[in-house]
Amino acid sequence: MTRARPRFDGWIAGAGTASGTRLVLGHWPWSPFGPFSDVMVEHADGTRRLLAPTGRVADFVAATYAFDRVDVRPVAVVRTADSWTVTAGPLSWRFTVGPRSLPGRLLRAVPTAAATRPLWIRSADLPARLLGLRTVGRSPSGRRSFYGARDLHPITDGEATWDGTGLGPLARVEPPVRFGPVSVPRRPALVRVTTLVELPDGQVFVR
Repeated sequence: MTRARPRFDGWIAGAGTASGTRLVLGHWPWSPFGPFSDVMVEHADGTRRLLAPTGRVADFVAATYAFDRVDVRPVAVVRTADSWTVTAGPLSWRFTVGPRSLPGRLLRAVPTAAATRPLWIRSADLPARLLGLRTVGRSPSGRRSFYGARDLHPITDGEATWDGTGLGPLARVEPPVRFGPVSVPRRPALVRVTTLVELPDGQVFVR
């Protein structure tokens, strides 16, 4: 029996802030739920929060990762050539993306068909661990996620507010976020990625 393995194609942006709040944006133009974006927030006190645009998306993400609070709020993303603006409930986040990095050029050299296959993603997990990252992880619910990175750009500048209060300049993602076994690069970055979420035996994915 073949396990269900929903596929999400898009971008993940991760950044810390001087206040200690860490932010992770998932922007998914192609997904089983249609286009959507969601934001994972870990506050300085360790509280993990999900901001998702619909109940169906919130339920799926919350069953794949770990949060202390889940809020269904509109999540809007506006992109220009080199800047992103994110609005999600109490969060406003703007960041600027720099030219493709050397790791980004190396990732771009891998054919898409290979970069998005679980076998290739598993083989990339060991070198990724040397950078403090993982390409494969399993959630407490038994779901296994595969992250096929296909490009990488540094986030060079930005600012964020929560309920109108500034979170300070963007900073390294330290300590790592704790939404699941897989984190984001320590330095603020935007990653082009294909994510596969493998469901446990007997679990059926319903769009």
